[in-house]
Formats: sequence, structure tokens, C-alpha cells
Amino acid sequence: MKTRIIAGLILFALSLGGLNASPRDRILMDFDWKFALGHAGDPRRDFNHGTAYFTYLAKAGYGDGPAAANFDDRSWRPLDLPHDWVAELPFAPNASHSHGYKTVGYAFPEYSVGWYRKHFVVEEKERGRRFFLEFDGVFRNARVWVNGFYCGNEPSGYTSFGFDITEYLNFGGSNVIAVRVDASLEEGWFYEGAGIYRHVWLTSTKPLYVPQYGTFVRSELRDNDAAVYITTEVRNKYQENTSFRILNIIKDREGREVARTHSVEYTLRPQEGESYDAVIEVEKPRLWDIDDPYLYSVESCILLGDTTTDIYTTSFGIRTIEWTADKGFFLNGRHVKLKGTNNHQNHAGVGSAMPDALIEWRLGRLKAMGCNAYRTAHYPPSPALLDAADRMGILVLCENRLMGTTDQVLDYLRRLIIRDRNHPSIIAWSIGNEEWAIENNERGAAMATLMQDYAKLFDNTRPINAAVSGSWGRGISSVVELMGYNYLFHGNTDLHHERFPWQFSVGTEEGSTNTTRGIYEDDPEKQYLAAYDRDTPSGFFAIRKGWQHYAARDYLAGMFIWTGFDYRGEPTPFRYPSVVSYFGMYDLCGFPKDNVYYLKSWWTNEEVLHILPHWNWQGREGEPIDVWVYSNMDEVELFLNNKSLGRKTMEKNSYLSWEVPFKPGSIKAVAFKDGKKRLVKVVETTGKGDSLKLEADKTIIKADRMDLAVVTVKVIDNKGRTVPDAANLVSFDISGPARIIGVGNGDPTSLEPDQFVPQYKRIKPGNWKAHKAEGIDVDEAVRAEFDAVSWEAAFQIKGLEPGSQPELTVYKGSFTLTQEDIKGQVTWLFNSIATGQSVYLNGELIAKSLSDSYNRHSLRFDPAMLKVGDNHLVILGYPLVKQNIWDEMNTDPGEILIYHAAPQWQRKTFNGLAQVIIQSDGEPGDIVLKAKGEKLKASELRIEAR
Repeated sequence: MKTRIIAGLILFALSLGGLNASPRDRILMDFDWKFALGHAGDPRRDFNHGTAYFTYLAKAGYGDGPAAANFDDRSWRPLDLPHDWVAELPFAPNASHSHGYKTVGYAFPEYSVGWYRKHFVVEEKERGRRFFLEFDGVFRNARVWVNGFYCGNEPSGYTSFGFDITEYLNFGGSNVIAVRVDASLEEGWFYEGAGIYRHVWLTSTKPLYVPQYGTFVRSELRDNDAAVYITTEVRNKYQENTSFRILNIIKDREGREVARTHSVEYTLRPQEGESYDAVIEVEKPRLWDIDDPYLYSVESCILLGDTTTDIYTTSFGIRTIEWTADKGFFLNGRHVKLKGTNNHQNHAGVGSAMPDALIEWRLGRLKAMGCNAYRTAHYPPSPALLDAADRMGILVLCENRLMGTTDQVLDYLRRLIIRDRNHPSIIAWSIGNEEWAIENNERGAAMATLMQDYAKLFDNTRPINAAVSGSWGRGISSVVELMGYNYLFHGNTDLHHERFPWQFSVGTEEGSTNTTRGIYEDDPEKQYLAAYDRDTPSGFFAIRKGWQHYAARDYLAGMFIWTGFDYRGEPTPFRYPSVVSYFGMYDLCGFPKDNVYYLKSWWTNEEVLHILPHWNWQGREGEPIDVWVYSNMDEVELFLNNKSLGRKTMEKNSYLSWEVPFKPGSIKAVAFKDGKKRLVKVVETTGKGDSLKLEADKTIIKADRMDLAVVTVKVIDNKGRTVPDAANLVSFDISGPARIIGVGNGDPTSLEPDQFVPQYKRIKPGNWKAHKAEGIDVDEAVRAEFDAVSWEAAFQIKGLEPGSQPELTVYKGSFTLTQEDIKGQVTWLFNSIATGQSVYLNGELIAKSLSDSYNRHSLRFDPAMLKVGDNHLVILGYPLVKQNIWDEMNTDPGEILIYHAAPQWQRKTFNGLAQVIIQSDGEPGDIVLKAKGEKLKASELRIEAR
């Protein structure tokens, strides 16, 4: 769905007003959130959430702790979404192996709950419209409140969800969203991160509207024309019966109208919703294809008399797909062999919180390798990924998270299909992956049959797949429409095809080879594995063997490699300190491993010539080095220091190799096509590192607070050659309208920080005592040395009874600081607990006559007034008096915030490379990134934000 999108940085000049000129507005809510870690097991450390007399489940509007509308979140860290707090956490050897040894999960309750809050204003003139809060994905177990009203819970970390929050809003006033995220329980066996790691939206409509995901658009080719079928759901939240018509307008990519159709008049009762069908003929359409991903849009206009009450825009493509049991897959009648990869949503530096521009950058890397397909293993993808696949012409196998046949579990499958079925990139739905408890038995077959039939209720234009590991011919694999083979060593695809000749088939996982970028000898001690394409000791086949098998068989539609990119977690075959997988064709940063060039040779029409390994083997003179060449040329001749080592013929889908005794200098490959020299590639012995070089994927970014540049950091010698074994610590500084959001280097054993963020430490002053000023020496009482142990405990009642005459009272409390605390910026976020307040720190007056009409004050302490150990606070004032007997006056004096600025951004290079991701901060201007390394010449890079 596409509607008018308004960026939050423009919008939140703190108002949502002035938008009702449009029937529908979709507002990006990613900016200016507040965040703090809570606690999974200790309510006190979870901001006392859930401890109130009336909980949020007892009565409407009774959210407590951070869920309360008036909660003081000033000490929380400001940030923008998407956000993955696990990317900021340390590693630990006792943490989850599958999640990359990050300190999150049931064993780390102090790191497993995060709270988010966002303040915004809706103007009074917006009253009468409907407002919908929409989350693309939160990992995981998200509970949401608006102004203290509980909206609901979404347990899954991968399912999009939303709420109609209209009745909870304060029109003409302040509003706050609170989200509690609990990642204590893993949902998968791979790194998942934690937090609001996908977009948040606020959609505004009139009361007669199309709900989110409320259209289904599909097409059918008829000779040179297309019939476009449109199903539109309409809901009525007016308080009376409402009659309307639907106008559907199809537009081309340039926004020109192609065709339209009007409906008859329909009527809906209050709170009723219904779906309506229409068909439009499009003459000589331009088809969506992997080489020409042409997109149309349909505007579904809801007409209330002469007024347009809603315009819901759906992007779609006109194309045909056909799966056949004997010839594989066809797109628009043309045979297409699927050349795909599996991928998880995480990247170096940012974890699972990948901005849209980074998602698109990664898809671009895969497409450059020759990928035309992508499997969303093993969960529903980000909507942004599917939008990018639509634009870029990448075919998608879209996968469900969990198999199951109860109504609740099936509903996740329904929600996936309803959300994503308009994407032309999607060519099949997967209901599950390697479900070992059921995949080889009758229960599995029954469950798959039911899920397959259920999925067809919502989309019968695509087949249903399940990925099966070791149970070919039984259970799930005997009933599923589209058989997914996981790993050839599990069985014989020819025998399975012979037994089930009606079944479509594809390799859903192949490979699982373990390699480390830039490493060419196994090093078990360092936990590095050579980057040659080899079978693994555990039985997985080399990439080339998998591709040779699938390329040679027409009935196999293609294959998806495990995986396109390395990902956090699952560091097979090692354990800690390995924290990243070894499966990728690219490493965690997206730097290519050598297998990329094998695939590019046979997956693209580009001319390819690639040599491995590097030629820096000083100290090993005369020892044989295994030299491989990847190419799609007919022949290749190899030279050592310009002396020929022989010319060899390249077999299709294969590679060439030579045993070469090491001698410093160069290895040169010359490739021939049709007997003519076509390509030359040289790999040289480099000198030691001399300087740094910064290269960005683009030098102009949008000044929209979302766009980014991916910067490669290279260590080069004095001839400008990348030093392939350089390991230098590099520090980074940035100026101008941008920020660094992550660093990485692709080293699967690196325990360096991915992010350097400010630290917000909170201390709650305690030991509060109180005494009426009359009868004591106030000047003596405010001194730090004065012992108030005999005074009564303060704040035992929440305000004096109505009509009481308050007496001047002294309140005394304390807090403890360390030496490190005093190095930071220390501020008391003080909440008024009296009138006419004067405040003292360690006997020194720091504020007087503080107003109680503005409850919240910020008192920054002079470092010279602080001391290591106990520090003493005194508040002198008149206790608050209730206006009504049921009132509860504030008795919380606030908390101490200790702020430390973010440390210096830095990262060590791994085999000569590192990566920095920089993102726009929303303003135009010149951005300068500087890099410095020990004994290396510095470098800087300029990027323009427009």
C-alpha cells in the first residue's frame, strides 16, 4: 500500500494538525522516541510496572509505570527507529549460541525488556477522523498503550500489527505511545535482536475507509490485454447506515491514468465491513519482470455522494507465473531458473534494525552476484524488503514463521498472506521449514494439507511450499504443492520426482558451506575457515556441486543457497568466541567472499575472471599454494611472475585450479573466449599498510533522516593496493548533518562493539526523611553532615487533606556516586513535591522558589559540588494539599541522571577491510567522515546530504 507519507521530522514540530485536506494520511512515526531498559523479572527495576492496585488489565486507562500517560521519561535515551538494543549489548560465553552470544534472553533479565515512549500532539480540528497505529514488526512480545490505555499484545516478533486508537487520543492535547518489548524468549534459532526494529506508522482516515491491507489485486492476461481483478474491503465507522460507491483508477508508473471503473451503490451499517469485487481491462500492459520490474498502482476511491472519503493506493504488477512439475518455473511464459539465497534480517553494526536504504543496498549486492530470487528464511519479511524486491525485480519465496493448525497459529499465516499478496515479486508461500517433529509422519501431512487449503482462502494464485530436510517421500513432502529440498545429502531428488511426478520442486536450501572472507587456510585456533568452495565435514555439499545438480535438471525450478550473507548467531561449526555464521556468500558487512565470483560466473551474463587466494605469503617461499580461478570464459592461462603455468579449459558451472609454489610478485590470469583474449586479472604481493582509503556506495544522500551511505574502509600500501591481511584499529569522526549508526568488519570472531552510544544511568535518591521546620535549626539541617536518622520517613501520604494548612517542611535524602559517575554530566530531574521549594545539594543552595505549577524541573549539578560516595539532597517547602479527597499528589522527587557522551567510534580492519554506516540527520549540507589509524596516513570522505 502506498499513500501520502509524511516524515516525522517534518511532522513533529509537535503537531499532527492540518492534514485533513487529504482523505488519508500515513505518517511515519520513527523519529524522536525515548528508550530505556526495564527488567524481565524484577518489577521494581521494570519501573514498578504492573504493581498498581488497578493494573492495565483491570480497568481502562490504568496503565502504570512507563505505560502511564504522566510517567516521567526525561532520563531515557532519545533515539530514532528502527532500533535493536541487542546490537548495543556485550557478548558473553554463557549467552545463547544461536543468538551470537549476545547477553539477551532468560539468563539476562536485566537486558531482555525494553521500553519505548513517544509524545505527539493531535490538533482539535482532527476530531472526527479515525487514527490507526501500525507496527511493521517488534521483536518480541510487544504490549502497547496510548495515553495509559492498553491497546493489545503481539507475541510474535515478525508479524505486523496495529490498533484503532481514535477513542484513546487527546484531540487538541498531548498524547503518548508506550511500548514494552520482552525478548526473554527466543522465537528462532538465529540472531533476532530486540526492539522496535521495523517502521511505525500513524494512519488517519475519515470514518468510511479501506482498512490496512484492505485490497487484493491480481491479473490475468488475455492475448495482449490484461484483466485486473480488484477486491476492496470497506468499513463504516460512522454512527449511521452509509451508502457509497467505489471508483478504481489504475495508473502507470508515471502516474498517468490507464483505466477506471465505477461500482454500483453499496450500503454498510455502523461498524460493519464488507469486501467488493471489480474487474478492469488494461490494454497492452507492460509486464512486471525481473529485467523490467514495471509497477502499476490502483487508487481505490470511496465516494460518499460527491465527496471522496478515502483513497487507498495499492502498488501491483501485471505478470504471470507458472510452476510446472517437469519444466520448473515460468515468468510471463518465459522459463526462468531460480538463482536465490536465504537471508536473515541483520547486518553488521545495526543488528536487525536495518534502515530501508540498507535493505535495498543488500538486495543490490545479491542482484550483482546474479541472484534473481530471495527466500525470507524463516519468518515474514519487512514490508520494506518486499517493496524493494518489487522495484528491483527479485522473486520472493515468502515464508511463515511457525507451522500449526489452531485458529491462533493459522491466523499468523492469514495475516502474512493478507499483508503481502499484492507484491508481484512473491511467487510462492512457505508454510514451514525443517519441522523435524512432524515432517516425516502422518500428523505432518495432515497439518500441511490443512494449512495449504487454508492459505488458498486468501490467495489461490501462488503455490504453497514447505522446506523439508531428511524426510523426502514421507509426511509433509508427500502432500505439499511445491516441494522444497533442503540439502542434497538428505536424499535423491530424481527418485522423489519419479515418485511424485505431479509435484513442483525447488531447492529451498543448499550449501551451508563454512568460509571466512580473506582466509585461505583453516585455522581452528582462531576459528577461521578457508574460503575455498569445499564440502563440509558434516556432509554439506560445495556450492558448485549444488548448482551443478539443480542446473542440470529441468524439473527443479532452481535453488536457494544457505545463505546470501553471514548473519549473527549459529556460528557452525564453532562456539564462542565465534559469534557470526560462516555460511554467507557475502560476510556480515556485505563484503564478497570468493564464492560470489563463482556464482557471478554462472548466474550472470557478465564476463567474469577472479583469482583466489591473495599473494601475501611471506615466509612460505617455495611452498605450494592452491590457486583457483572462477570464470565463465572458455579457457584460462595462469602466470607466476609472467611465466606461464599452463592453459586450461573451463567446464560449464565449474572452476580451474593450479598448485603454485609461492614466490613474491604476481599471479596473473588471462581468459580466452572463442580463442581470443578477453580478460586479464592480476593479484600482487602487496607492501605493508601505508594509509587508509574510504569509499562510499554513494556520495549524495537524501537529507531525510533515513537515507544512508555504506562506507568501505581499506588499508592500502604505498601503491594503493588493498593489504589483504591488514588488522589495524581505525577511529572515526564525523561532522555535518549525519551520524554514524554502526561499524563492522566481517570477522566472525570479533567481540568489538558494533555501536558506541551515549550512556544514561539513572539513580533514585532514597532514605527520604521529613521534619517540620518549626522546632529545628533549618540552617543546620540542610548541611550534608546533619544526620536526620531520627526524623520520620517522608512521603507516607500522597498530599494533605483538602482544606489543610501546610507547614514549612524539610525533606532530606541521599544518593551515591562513583568516581566514574562524577566524570559524567549529573542532573537532578526534579519533580515538585511541595510549594515554594528551595533545593540544596551537600549543604549548598542550588535553586530556590521553584514553581509547583510546572511539576518537572531540571537541575544540573556543578561537578565541584559532588563527591564520591554519599551525596545529600534537601528540599525545603510546603507540602502539597489535595483539591479533592480522592486526589493523589506527587511524592516522587525524581531521579538523578548521569550522562556520558558516546565513546569514540572505532573498528579494527579484518583482512584489510572495515565498514562504517552513516545516516542523514535530516538537514542538508556537507558531511565529512575522517578515519585515523596507528602508523597509517589518515583519510577523509565527503558526502553531500540534499
